[in-house]
Amino acid sequence: MKGVVLAGGTGSRLYPLTRVTNKHLLPVYNQPMVFYPIQALVNIGIHDIVIVTGGHSAGDFLRLLANGKDFGLKGLNYGYQEGEGGIADALRIAEHFAQDDSICVILGDNIIENNVCEAADRFRAQGSGAHIVLKEVHDPERFGCPEFADGKILRIEEKPRKPKSSYAVTGIYFYDNAVFKKIRQLKPSARGELEITDINNMYLKEEALTHSILQGWWTDAGTFESLQKASNLVASTGANKMEGAGSGAYGKASVMAGAQE
Repeated sequence: MKGVVLAGGTGSRLYPLTRVTNKHLLPVYNQPMVFYPIQALVNIGIHDIVIVTGGHSAGDFLRLLANGKDFGLKGLNYGYQEGEGGIADALRIAEHFAQDDSICVILGDNIIENNVCEAADRFRAQGSGAHIVLKEVHDPERFGCPEFADGKILRIEEKPRKPKSSYAVTGIYFYDNAVFKKIRQLKPSARGELEITDINNMYLKEEALTHSILQGWWTDAGTFESLQKASNLVASTGANKMEGAGSGAYGKASVMAGAQE
């Protein structure tokens, strides 16, 4: 299994900071935001990783991360997304990198307290299809929200006005290689983007999507308020003492998609 960190976007909610840099290069407590998803992948045994970014600050990732030696990696790969086509569009760029392997995809602007080793193990045992990680939140209307019946997901709705549950789909996804074929079948949503929720619903229709529930706190770092909250949580819980880091210099919190405690 290979790893994909999606670190593009304009970061408009963090203007004016992101006028001069990519938001994933901003600090969360004592390290750049992008350090967390990379370490999250290393913690589940993935060492072949691509960083997909875009915009005018793309070269700064190379200067910061180089070949990934700080994480015990022998090399890092980089992909460039032109424009703003959505999460699935950014993931499409990783197809050549993935080749025939399955992938773990992590969105780079959110942080969890613990690792996702259990979810990774479940997907590996599953062998094919997809696996998503859920978290109970107080405002599921902000995220992809699943509807359940008898403990199984019936459908996932993107940013529903009337959520069918109190759970959100976090930004960590495990996919088999068929995900790229599914991306090619997508049509832009009303937002003009290729939606990752549509991909997950495709796997649901095939009865090939499983899920697990995230333990520990979870917060995004995509607004000024949540960026401060993320830094405070990492500092106060000792989550900056990262497991398995190559240099021992990084926190153990892992970057995920959109979040609340």
